[in-house]
Amino acid sequence: MMIPTLDLLDFEEAWPRWSGRKDEAIRARFGITPARYFQLLHRAIDTAEALAARPMLVLRLRRLSEAAAREQRRRAG
Repeated sequence: MMIPTLDLLDFEEAWPRWSGRKDEAIRARFGITPARYFQLLHRAIDTAEALAARPMLVLRLRRLSEAAAREQRRRAG
């Protein structure tokens, strides 16, 4: 099942950062697990299409992803 990049970005942009039950909303809207959603989202934010469509959101998500990766490396090493 292919979910268009803009659908992922629209959902992520509209979701309040402080709100709960995102897992349930992901399943209801896209019919996939939250783990799969985040795989697709992280793949999407690396595309030129996503950056052109929602630059502020994509740059914020990239920063968060990079920070999480740095923290994971720090804990591992």
